[in-house]
Amino acid sequence: MPLKSILTRRSRHILLAIAALCITVGLMWQSEPTSAVSIPIQQVELPADQSADNTAPPAPDAAEDAKAAADASTKDTENSALSRATEPHPVAYEIQSGDTLSEIFEDHGISANTLHKLLEADAEFLSLETIQPGTTLTFTFDEKNQLQKLDLQMDVARTASYSRTEDGGFEHEEITKPLHWESNRVSGDIHGSFYASGLKAGLDKAQVAKVSQLLKSKLNFRRDLRAGDTFSVIVGHEHTDSQATGNTRIEAIELHRGSRIYYAFLYSDGNYYDETGDSVTPAFLRWPTKRHYRVTSPFNPKRLHPITGRRAPHNGVDLGAPSGTPVMSTGDGIVSRIGNHPYAGKYVEIEHSGTYKTRYLHLSKILVRRGEAVKRGEKIALSGATGRVTGPHLHFELHVRHHPVNPLTAKIPTSARVPADRIAAFRQHIRPLLARLNVPSHLPAKASGNPQGDNGPTQANNSDWTQQCLRPGQCRFN
Repeated sequence: MPLKSILTRRSRHILLAIAALCITVGLMWQSEPTSAVSIPIQQVELPADQSADNTAPPAPDAAEDAKAAADASTKDTENSALSRATEPHPVAYEIQSGDTLSEIFEDHGISANTLHKLLEADAEFLSLETIQPGTTLTFTFDEKNQLQKLDLQMDVARTASYSRTEDGGFEHEEITKPLHWESNRVSGDIHGSFYASGLKAGLDKAQVAKVSQLLKSKLNFRRDLRAGDTFSVIVGHEHTDSQATGNTRIEAIELHRGSRIYYAFLYSDGNYYDETGDSVTPAFLRWPTKRHYRVTSPFNPKRLHPITGRRAPHNGVDLGAPSGTPVMSTGDGIVSRIGNHPYAGKYVEIEHSGTYKTRYLHLSKILVRRGEAVKRGEKIALSGATGRVTGPHLHFELHVRHHPVNPLTAKIPTSARVPADRIAAFRQHIRPLLARLNVPSHLPAKASGNPQGDNGPTQANNSDWTQQCLRPGQCRFN
């Protein structure tokens, strides 16, 4: 075989061997790095709505959990303390002897301006004028220690509340619990004066005064009564569900003078009548002045302030009387209050047999004293322009069972007897009262004796109960 052909065949084998070696080395080089860096990992299945690119955040360790819980607790405590600090907080104060409103408000950090705004809101009610030792005032302050509300407990059933309005003033509201009446009988004999005998039997000074006033047109209590005469009085006591309020009323009177008997019964219309239905008290006057002056501001308990829009009731009528005009009591009664209010001015309040009450405001001069008995038509004051007014006038109010009514239109005691269509109901009303007074149910058409007494109509200016009532410290009816 020729040499050239052998080399050529051998060369081809060598080249094939080299090529095979290169291919083998190349495959080995490609697989070794892959096996050297391959690390097994744990597969995590992701939720169906989460993309495969998202990864779960690392869980905090226990220390971080404790720190976060502590921070949250501290923040909650701070928020709770802040919430308590911003909540309204009430402060109660019991009136002490010798206190004044200005001193009480100053001691509680309340400005004189706030006190004047309260007095302005009270001008139509005069509730703050009734405070006395033992009365409780409750102040409610906001987070800035500003007064937001004042509550005055007038008795266990009634609270006068004054709430701050958006314009910075105050609005009055009277809150009354459900009430009912319970009664008892007080009986006694006359020994000395009726005033002393009534107190000994268990009547209080105000009740003695009312009994005397109701029967004064029948007899003279100083001259006509004798030792051994007897009396019985049914006294009603106002109650809440749990206790008495301290308010009383005379519901029936029986007075034996010798062989004569005198009666007075409180009827549903608020008037007192004898056993036949005749009135035992004179009728009321409609106007407190002899001349009927023009009404410059009418009665309106729902009046709105023309600027602020808040409720500013007008509980009476304003009469355009010039200063110095004589003011008369519109009915028999007892002066229960006199005063000088920054907004109401000089005023007089008169109680009429417990059911009716009249007020006369902005007076220039007061002519009566507290506890004094007055008659219908008696001059009690002179009109004026005291307090906050735009000019001279008389503000006149009538209250029936503690509620203000229009004095020029309300039903008042103007008739001399029970109307004919109500006389049967009246007789039905007094039957149980007569039984409690130990009086037989069958009565004559008229009680025996002259209804005006032995000596005709009498005046009560000098009756002994009046003299007793005017002594210092007596006849305080509030």
